[in-house]
This record gives sequence, structure tokens and C-alpha cells, in this order.
Amino acid sequence: MTPFNINKIRSEFPILSEKAYGKPLVYFDNAASSQKPKVVIDALVDYYSSYNANIHRGVHFLSQKASAAFDAVREKVKTFINATSEREIIFVRGTTEAINLVASTYGRKNIGQGDEILISAMEHHSNIVPWQMLCEEKGAVLKVIPMNEKGELMMNELPALLTEKTKFVSVVHISNSLGTINPVKEIIRQAHAKGIPVLVDGAQSTAHEIIDVQDLDADFFTFSGHKILGPTGVGCLYGKLHLLEAMPPYHGGGEMISSVSFEKTTYNEVPFKFEAGTPNIADVIALGTAIDYWNQLDRQAVSAWEKELLNYATKLISEIPAVRLIGTAENKASVISFVIEGVNALDAGMFLDTKGIAVRTGHHCTEPVMQFFKIPGTLRASFMFYNTKEEIDSLVENLTKAIALLQPHSVA
Repeated sequence: MTPFNINKIRSEFPILSEKAYGKPLVYFDNAASSQKPKVVIDALVDYYSSYNANIHRGVHFLSQKASAAFDAVREKVKTFINATSEREIIFVRGTTEAINLVASTYGRKNIGQGDEILISAMEHHSNIVPWQMLCEEKGAVLKVIPMNEKGELMMNELPALLTEKTKFVSVVHISNSLGTINPVKEIIRQAHAKGIPVLVDGAQSTAHEIIDVQDLDADFFTFSGHKILGPTGVGCLYGKLHLLEAMPPYHGGGEMISSVSFEKTTYNEVPFKFEAGTPNIADVIALGTAIDYWNQLDRQAVSAWEKELLNYATKLISEIPAVRLIGTAENKASVISFVIEGVNALDAGMFLDTKGIAVRTGHHCTEPVMQFFKIPGTLRASFMFYNTKEEIDSLVENLTKAIALLQPHSVA
């Protein structure tokens, strides 16, 4: 039994009643992108149908209505992650842009020759490449918190990695390829004890954890709308206000200015300093609707159900002969990754697709993780609260069929 009405929940997501190749859709690619409730889709349609207009500078009715709807979302995000001020919320395209923004502004201003930036061994490429680019530009050094064979960070090595040369830490909250929930609060505590600021990549955690940036004491926190039931192409960067105010702009253009002349430009106040040009108005508004949807859910019940799904899937999949789980941390979220001896992950994923089951295959934009485990990639099933045990049963049944079809007979 689910701790809530699963049939009602599923009826609120139109795509879950769709079919793939004539079979009921089983969507287990939630770590890549969540599905959208109808209210979020309706919010997009309503904006474009009823009050489509540019915001903040128009005096006419449509612009005023759009501006009010857009601005209300900043307050919703502030409450959703418990920021201290709506001015600490910057609208961006998603987590990737947020990290690039911090690297290009705070990083360029504060990182110099010989300085060190610390990340973890399980980062998504979007939390590796921007820092590598900055290190190449500044002559800085990128250091890595190692992990063990279970996919857990080796926290005993953290104190030695936090040196007088460390100027920034950027770490993922929940691994998209392993499901590991990292002890980011403890990482922040140790970093702050040495005066080092910390960015937390919350792309996965915002959908599965109740986020409180004040409790975490994160200096920066990022998330993407499309992973939390919202539209693609929109996300948020949270930053402590004093840090944002001291950072230079990221892009130049309209809205981010206070005044412009050919001799000098003065910049607008935070958050507008970081939001040049016409923003993604419709998708920000729909993100606000997604947050409204989260707020009417029983988050504890949602979390309990997702944990039950993960435990159920882990038990059944681990019992399949020739399957090896990748990422067996004690503290995990709704991701299960695995390899099948003698079977290419892509082939197995394509077989599952013919049965209407959507999983992800490959390196999941975490190539260093795959290199650590000495594998080219994994099959990944990732769950949301709208998934069911019956869907997991279908996955397991068809995985068994895939192995029987694809595995060489010589493999036990």
C-alpha cells in the first residue's frame, strides 16, 4: 500500500497513461527529467493564451499581469528552499548554467594561481568542467574527494584536502549515477571552519529531500526545474546575499543595468544583476506551479514511498543472476544502477524500450565514476513518487527476458 492515493497522483500526470509501442509506459528515467502534472502544463498554456507579454518595463495590462506572476515565483522558491530573502534567488536555465555562473563570477574574482578547488569523485560533468576551465585559466588546481567501492565519499580524507590553498568547494548532494546521498552538511561545516565557501549541486536532491539552505548553511545551492515536475530550460541559483552582491555580472544586456552611457554602465541590484535580457517568463511561472504542487503533497509520505520503491527494486534486481549493482551506499535516494555480465547496457536498454520501459543507459554524464568502477556505463532505473511496485515487477520480468535473449550461453 502506498501512503497516499497513487491512482489519483498518476491521473494528474497525463503522460503516464500513454503507451509506448502499444504497451503501457513505464517511466524510470526520472533522474534525467521528471514528468509534469497537468497543472504545470496548463500554466504554460495559460500564460501564452491569456497574458503573454514581456515583464517589468511594460505599463500595459498584459505586462503587469505577467510581471506579477513572474515575480511571485521568486518568493515561492525562497520559501521552498528556506532562503532568507527572495533577492538570493537567481533564475537560470538550470543547474549547469548556475554552476557556470558561479565559476565565471565568484570563481574568476576569487581564484588565483596555485589555489585549489575541491569537488568529489562522483560529480556530474557540469560540476567538473566549469571548474577545470577556471583552473586552466587561472593556474589553479582541481582536487577530488575520493570514494570507496560502495560509492560513498571517503570523508576521513576530507580534513587533509581542506588546506590553506583551498578556496572553494563544489559538491553534489545526491549522485545522479549512484543515488548516494552525500553528507553535504558535514562537508560545509568542515569547509566553513576554514573559511571556505561551498556550492551544493541539488539537481537530484531537490526532488527527493526537503531542502533548507539555512540549515545546510550552503553558500550556493542549485537546482533545475525539469527534475522537480517543472518545465525544461529553467532553474535556480541560490546564493548568500553578501556573496551575490560582491560578485560581478555574468551576462551583459537589458535588465541587469541601472544606467548605461557610452562612458560607463552601472549595474542593477541583486538578483537582476544576474538576469540579463528577456527571461524565460512562461517556464518560470510554470516552475512556480510545480512548487505549488509539491507544497500540497505530504512530503514525508512521498519520501517513504520512494524509499520503499528503491528497497523493493534493489532486492528484486540484485537477485537476478549475472546482475551487479553499481552504487550500494548505505544512504541512497531513488536511483538503482547496475551492469549485466555479458550483456551490453545499451542492448538491454533497447530491449526494455520495446516493452514500453524507459530506463537510462550509458555513463550518465559521470565518466569518472564509470572509470572508477572500470565499466563503460550502467543501466539506470530512477524513481519518483508516481511510480509503482507493479512497474518494478514489469522491469524485473523484462530484464530477465533481456538477459535470456542477449547473454552468451557460455556466461553463467
